Amino acid sequence: MGEGETKTIRPSEIDVVYTWVDDMFPGYAETLEQFATTRHDTNPNRTRDNLEMLRYSLRSLERHVPFVRRVHLLTCRPQVPEWLNTDHPDITVMHHDEIMAPEILPTFNSFAIISHLAKLPCVSEHFLYCEDDMLFLSKAHLSDFVQDDGRLRVFAKNRDAPVHAKTRPGDSPWNLSLANANAALDRAFGPRRRKFLAHGPRLIERRSFEEMCNRFGHEIAATRASRFRGGDNVPPEYLYPHYLLETEEAVLASDAETRRVAGYASIDNFLPWTWLQLARLDRLRPVTATLNDNFNDRPNPRVVAHVRNRLNRWFPEPSRFERLDRPPT
Repeated sequence: MGEGETKTIRPSEIDVVYTWVDDMFPGYAETLEQFATTRHDTNPNRTRDNLEMLRYSLRSLERHVPFVRRVHLLTCRPQVPEWLNTDHPDITVMHHDEIMAPEILPTFNSFAIISHLAKLPCVSEHFLYCEDDMLFLSKAHLSDFVQDDGRLRVFAKNRDAPVHAKTRPGDSPWNLSLANANAALDRAFGPRRRKFLAHGPRLIERRSFEEMCNRFGHEIAATRASRFRGGDNVPPEYLYPHYLLETEEAVLASDAETRRVAGYASIDNFLPWTWLQLARLDRLRPVTATLNDNFNDRPNPRVVAHVRNRLNRWFPEPSRFERLDRPPT
């Protein structure tokens, strides 16, 4: 935006986009094993659906986000949640092959998938991107995500994100990708320290998102070509907010605003720890909360049951997106 220029974002024109996958869907595990080469490739924390988090996220969306126009669900073919009411006019299911090039499919790389979000047909110019483990615990307002002048709010942590000088070849693909993103931003805008971003929904503008993908075309192309997260990738969910900060199309939220909007809990196998985190979310009720799967290979049944009970207590009523003949398992 130019100096003094503002943009109007109408609440009635905001869609929500979810990405989702279920690794228990018939054939998925076999396809994954066919292409996987490292332990990172088969990490179940990113693909497990044992809590049916998408179902509860949609319930929370219906209760707490009144400004949503439509919902778009992006997943791999032929997956569709069995409980989802796909006939409802307010939801559209899209598969990767409808917006992604055939030569890069199948993909198991969330970075590659997210880089295509602005290519969804019929999605609103501004849309809220949610991973399926993100909930809305309190009433959300568009002003939680965007200022009156149209600049988006960026919610960051009080920790610097990795840079190449402090990474090692054996680091996780996530940390290496953050370092790659920071290197790309340094080349474009000059070196500076940048913060980790808080987990939570991202408000995205299609125009500026595609502008970012073109500006960092080499990095985005390498990311899209990777079936799994790789050492030469960049995470668009990190690169985009920092790109907006650099181009002055976004502002950094205060620590107090971040605490109010972006809650987080790590769902671990140690029940007292998970109980404590969920109880804290229950008490604070931030606008959003991410329940990050950290079960690894063997989820603790007692923890799974506890989280399920909490989700049902928070959101007992089915949303309009559910088939009534498919109650939670």
